[in-house]
Amino acid sequence: MDESKFILPKRPLEEKKPAKAKKQPKEPKEPKPAKEPKHIVAKKDKAPNDAAVPLDPNSMFKEGFLKAVYAERPSKHVITRFPPEPNGYLHIGHSKAIAINFGFARYYGGDCYLRYDDTNPEKEEEKYFTAILEMIEWLGFKPYKITYSSDNFQELYDLAEDLIRRDGAYVCHCSDTEVKKQRGEGKGLERYSCSHRDRPIEESLTEFRAMRDGKYKPRESVLRMKQDMQDGNPQMWDLTAYRILEAEHHRSGDKWRIYPTYDYTHCLCDSFEDITHSLCTTEFQLSRVSYEWLCDAVEVYKPMQREYGRLNVTGTVLSKRKIAKLVDEKIVRGWDDPRLYTLVALRRRGVPPGAILSFVNELGVSTANTNIQLARFEQVVRRYLEQTVPRLMLVLDPIPVIIDNLPDDYLEDIELPFSPKDPAMGNHTVPFTKTVYIDRSDFREIDSKDYFRLAPGKAVGLLKVPFPIRATSFKTDEANGLVTEVHATYEKPEEGSAFKKPKTYIQWIASSPKHSSPIKAEVRIFSSLFKSENPDSAEGGFMADLNSHSEEIYPNAMIETGFNEVRARAPWPEKEGEKAVKDENADATSSESRTSKDAAPKSSAIPRPETVRFQGLRVAYFAMDTDSAGDKIVLNRIVSLKEDSGKA
Repeated sequence: MDESKFILPKRPLEEKKPAKAKKQPKEPKEPKPAKEPKHIVAKKDKAPNDAAVPLDPNSMFKEGFLKAVYAERPSKHVITRFPPEPNGYLHIGHSKAIAINFGFARYYGGDCYLRYDDTNPEKEEEKYFTAILEMIEWLGFKPYKITYSSDNFQELYDLAEDLIRRDGAYVCHCSDTEVKKQRGEGKGLERYSCSHRDRPIEESLTEFRAMRDGKYKPRESVLRMKQDMQDGNPQMWDLTAYRILEAEHHRSGDKWRIYPTYDYTHCLCDSFEDITHSLCTTEFQLSRVSYEWLCDAVEVYKPMQREYGRLNVTGTVLSKRKIAKLVDEKIVRGWDDPRLYTLVALRRRGVPPGAILSFVNELGVSTANTNIQLARFEQVVRRYLEQTVPRLMLVLDPIPVIIDNLPDDYLEDIELPFSPKDPAMGNHTVPFTKTVYIDRSDFREIDSKDYFRLAPGKAVGLLKVPFPIRATSFKTDEANGLVTEVHATYEKPEEGSAFKKPKTYIQWIASSPKHSSPIKAEVRIFSSLFKSENPDSAEGGFMADLNSHSEEIYPNAMIETGFNEVRARAPWPEKEGEKAVKDENADATSSESRTSKDAAPKSSAIPRPETVRFQGLRVAYFAMDTDSAGDKIVLNRIVSLKEDSGKA
């Protein structure tokens, strides 16, 4: 072929985008939500009401944008890819990309690659590779294959030489400032071509090899694609294909000194892997033209790229640089601090993977970017937990109540359901004794007409206990004035007397050493890390917008003994990637039992602490934190309960 007469393909044309029921007798009400602990900054939840019917988990593929994408190129075997850069932890926005790429392939019976875009050795670390795969598996997806852009370094290099021979690329020695001027960056400036653009093909080939062999230092030379400087699309302004980086690569070592850019690598790796649908966010919409141009220029298979709107959440920061500042200045514990919105942080906080997928599915997929308030996300999580986790009694700030008219050795077993809405979760019993603990917020020293909980002379019900208690006296600490002890009587009516139902029931936990009750815990109540919806726009920047009360710690909290069973039966719920751990645990037990009757499951299959989730009645939803160890239990608040401002 006469290379001097080769004509590059023209840019492809843009495609068109496609009767009141009878009153029933009132049943005893469940305990009312306690007031949020003071200092906690809570934002008003304007999220939609709970849906009566769960959303179809595949609805985002059955309708709208993604349905149209498939219709545009129906394939017998759909192949997609999720191509993250291994230079940071994934955040909630990435959950949409994961759900779309892996979910699209799964819905159509195809496969999805996990391809690490590891073309910048200066920023890549092994911990990010590991964390990315963990999050994908946690969300319930399994890559068809795990690949690396660096697997293709030799083939990418060979195609770069081929592109030069086709007169489709040239070596440029211009400075960054000169390149910006060529691209018309400046008021009223016209675009013009680089002086090296018309150098002979053999000269560019020689110079490119010199870049590879160490003749030039970083920024002294780059390989640029010979596109169309007069095109209205900036992604056609002779983009860089290769640059010099003097850094050792985690896989190829020091073999290469030149590394391909995303604009050069991405479409070619898609082609090598026979990707049918290359799905990415709209920030790459303009890149579709250069994507197709390069595939045509080197005459390789051309996948179909289509773009969807990205997911953003307000009221927090997702930038790697900004989160790194929070970590470095010890504002947060690390990248997995439960107040952050990285996926590792949401996992540690206790948010179930299924709740995140429900959130993405509920939002739907279109070409519009989505900006969602944190309250909307938390509402979806709350609705998901309502249906999937058990309920336990928990007391944040306990004070003892001594029931004087019960014998010292009094013991009664009280049966409680793990969920009044789901009998399949089962029941459990807790002890009721002479001394019980209630929350400090459930007792007032001075009564009032609009207060319905415990106060001197007033009765209150204890959840599921047959009869109420009435406060008779209390003691306080002389130093700080806080109540240290309440005395009460058990209001069991005399035989033949009518039982008067109390207006309110509260949670409680009995003191019973025989039952190892109560179970002590440290509880961390998390609120938004920032005070405003847009921390970046705050005067002084996002660091000036920090909420000083984003974490409240209750070091002496107590949980009822049903917690032991909840912990043993984790994960709650057994879904997505957490179900896989449960299944692995069961398989390990079965396998081991063939050789040893008492063999334990493999330690690697033990469910993670955050899979121990429950609703603390009248308080919030909680999960165990990774700081828990042995008898030390640390709980994180996942989300608060639904607001109910009309009750005391």
